[in-house]
Amino acid sequence: MKNKINPIEAILRGHSVMILDGALATELESHGCDLDDPLWSARVLLENPEVIYQVHSDYFRAGADCAITASYQATVEGFALRGIQEKEALDLIRKTVLLARKARDEFWKEEYQTIRPKPLVAASVGPYGAYLADGSEYVGNYGVSDETLAAFHRSRISALIEAGADILAFETIPSLQEAKVLHSLLKEYPEVYAWLSFSLKNEKAISDGTLLEECARLFGDSEQIAAIGINCAPVSVITEAIQVLRANTHKPIIVYPNSGESYNPETKTWHGPESCNKLDVKSEDWHHAGANIIGGCCRTAPHHIAGISRKWRPSVVTIS
Repeated sequence: MKNKINPIEAILRGHSVMILDGALATELESHGCDLDDPLWSARVLLENPEVIYQVHSDYFRAGADCAITASYQATVEGFALRGIQEKEALDLIRKTVLLARKARDEFWKEEYQTIRPKPLVAASVGPYGAYLADGSEYVGNYGVSDETLAAFHRSRISALIEAGADILAFETIPSLQEAKVLHSLLKEYPEVYAWLSFSLKNEKAISDGTLLEECARLFGDSEQIAAIGINCAPVSVITEAIQVLRANTHKPIIVYPNSGESYNPETKTWHGPESCNKLDVKSEDWHHAGANIIGGCCRTAPHHIAGISRKWRPSVVTIS
């Protein structure tokens, strides 16, 4: 790892906060895409990939330092259920990175952006439960072996790396078992970095009940884990969770909460009040608590990211 630059460290050297993008699915739906499908946003790879490119571009213009690819639910097994053979499935998975890179590189040509860091492309590696499409990513007790999880994740990780992702995003990980498996697979690529972001049961535990402090300590010494944090949790639990993480790791802490609404995995619908309209204000509390990588997850949008950008990069022009 001595010759490989940690891309997150490179940005945080010059900026107190690294700004992530927001939800991909929300924006795809706002562009008319139908995501009522087990493939979720990966369905758009098949039907309308140029819209994915457009959403990435919108987030870059809103101020995001990082795009998370449309590969969260893009898996060989998931595509196979649609009759897509492994070779084509892997090409589609690589395409998620290529779309984000194209959006980033085209955006970076714009002269007025020279005062901000060149954005990263983070390849999303969603949990096994996302493939099951039954809400298991918010529970994590799959009842499968480490070998099953490793076989599921290995080919996708390899394809994402081959396509040129700057970093991997192990995100919405609900169980310590799956986190350990992903970390073991990461070691097969010693020059690759990843962030590790968990889904939560409450402020102090991840979805399978493992204490958040245990997770922070376990991966805190890994050279390849560039940041540890939480995503797709409601805004209300973020500050306390950050405090737990900061007390137990020196790694950069990453947080990208959802809108605050509750998700029903059976109906695949969201309910309850939103609480993400003040993400820019809340980001101050989160940074004070110890987070330095901040963005949005489900049901957040470019205007939320633009608000965060205006808070932390007032000299940067954003379009929301």
